Amino acid sequence: MKRFMIGQFGKFDINKQNRDFRDYFFGIEATQMESFDELKALKDNIKARKLNMGIHFPLLNNQWRARDPQYLSKDDITYEESMNYMESEFARAEEFNPDYILLHYPKPAILDDNVDWSSWRFYDDTEYYYESEMSYEYFEEKSRNFFRILSEQGKKYKFTPVLELDRLNRYIYNTNLLENLLDEFPNIKLCLDFGRIHIQECIDDNFVGCDIIKKFGMYTYLVHLWNAKVEGNGHYPALKSLKVEDGWGDMEPYFQVLNETNNNYKVLFEHKSHLISDMELEECYQWIGELVKI
Repeated sequence: MKRFMIGQFGKFDINKQNRDFRDYFFGIEATQMESFDELKALKDNIKARKLNMGIHFPLLNNQWRARDPQYLSKDDITYEESMNYMESEFARAEEFNPDYILLHYPKPAILDDNVDWSSWRFYDDTEYYYESEMSYEYFEEKSRNFFRILSEQGKKYKFTPVLELDRLNRYIYNTNLLENLLDEFPNIKLCLDFGRIHIQECIDDNFVGCDIIKKFGMYTYLVHLWNAKVEGNGHYPALKSLKVEDGWGDMEPYFQVLNETNNNYKVLFEHKSHLISDMELEECYQWIGELVKI
């Protein structure tokens, strides 16, 4: 089964495609194309190469003031703009016949007041609330409304909605809200970002990466794979040679836990492949293939 993917960011980079892609891969994930010309080049390449395609929202860059729609915003204008922004991009993507469209959840992020989030990058301060600023009841209501709309949009435009878990708090990992919503709207799936999980595990004492993977493994459609240290070295390839004692994430147990509940997820190598040699890149693919049990 073809389960590996590479990313194409900003434009269809033919050199990256020729170096990083393998015939046994599932396809590519495209995001934030720089122009309509790049969209056309993307479409032509996908058609010529017969590639499967996923989209990391948005497909076209600079369509709103921020990359991510803020569908949980307490500001009515921001909320309405976000919903219009989402549907506009869903409609734009329809001609590409994407396998899935991925958005970050929750957005704005809901942050634990007691965690130091300084190592996390935000576009601006509208991208997050602290728990003390948003009640659980409000979060539940807005989340349910968003899931209902997203589920309808996925059916309308014929794609699988995928939500990438992003800066989680107790509203997610100490309740069953998300599982209940995923059961209620089964066409919506999840993306587990192993790099993000490692970083949050390092800075948040209440967050345990393997517990999160176990909790949401059965709903997972996609893994975003990269490795990192808390300070710098973001989106580095996940190599077997990277040492936990040096601050790198331990990817092996993440895959082991996920495999206990799921054997159909795809893996997007969301890494900066130019940082390593061709030989290291192939070693990365072979090692992850062993962990995924392809």
